[in-house]
Amino acid sequence: MTVHDTQNPESREDALAAAVDAVRGGDLIVLPTDTVYGIGADAFTPDAVTALLEAKGRGRDTPPPVLIGDHAVLLALAADVPDYLEDLTDELWPGALTLIVTAQRSLTWDLGETRGTVALRMPDDDIALELLRRTGPLAVSSANRHGKPAATSILDAATQLGDAVEIYLDGGPARIGESSTILDTTSTPAEIVREGAISKAQIIEVVGDIFTAPEPEPSEEDSESSDEHVAGAETTDGETPAAVSPEAGASGDAETNGTAPEDEQSATGTPAEPVSTDSASTGSPAPAASTSVLDLPAEPEPAPDATSTGAQAPTAETPLDGVGRQTPTTGSEPVAGEDGAESSRG
Repeated sequence: MTVHDTQNPESREDALAAAVDAVRGGDLIVLPTDTVYGIGADAFTPDAVTALLEAKGRGRDTPPPVLIGDHAVLLALAADVPDYLEDLTDELWPGALTLIVTAQRSLTWDLGETRGTVALRMPDDDIALELLRRTGPLAVSSANRHGKPAATSILDAATQLGDAVEIYLDGGPARIGESSTILDTTSTPAEIVREGAISKAQIIEVVGDIFTAPEPEPSEEDSESSDEHVAGAETTDGETPAAVSPEAGASGDAETNGTAPEDEQSATGTPAEPVSTDSASTGSPAPAASTSVLDLPAEPEPAPDATSTGAQAPTAETPLDGVGRQTPTTGSEPVAGEDGAESSRG
């Protein structure tokens, strides 16, 4: 176990070189970050990651996050990132925000039971960023035993981790002293799985409310239902128009609000009652009845004198055997009733 001072410019380079050698050799290091001190290992060395989990007292079910030293590394490690992620990292990286994203399937690392995801962060610390640019992505977790407070100084870290770590980089007290916020971007809506130094309000201020599920777009079935609703919408008087039969529409007697007159049964398909010849009670003339022999005078009209007119033949009397029976006549003309309506014989 060796402690190196990175606050002194004269010893900083030696400290960084020692840390790089330890990482490449599969050993563990402790490094300063903007939030708390972290214990790190090469993300692409499975044995080193396993040693990191053992030093903390954790299992594979709690894989460590990965720290990166450049924005471009995000796209090399993540796949299917949401649209808002670029704006979020442009504004809040480097910083105290850890993003859970879908990991590239081609990555040959073993961080534990990640379920195809990885937690990425770009720390806002000069020593950490310089080290990451030299080593590449590091698996880093807070430098403390599982269940213990996170280390905010090199002494805190060394007290808890001891000889399990090869190189300690002393960067002074942690500037923030609080863990990063962890945001899961693989779900819709996004979800904060750990509250930290970056607040939910800060995230919303940058990219809007990504924590509320978007309104579902109307489906084709919803559109059809909407069309049916419009077709059956209420009229301005608050009543849904009733269906009017063709007979009622033809007679012109249907009420404008869709209610048939009380004495008109035929609009509903029920045969109309015979109309009484007494029209005084209704105030309207009775419709003309079909012409029959009963409408003829008892005595035939005297035939005009053929000699005086010089034209017409005498009119034949109506045969009595036709009483009560109508004889259809081809091409008969309509007969006008008293109210001017036309009715055909038969």
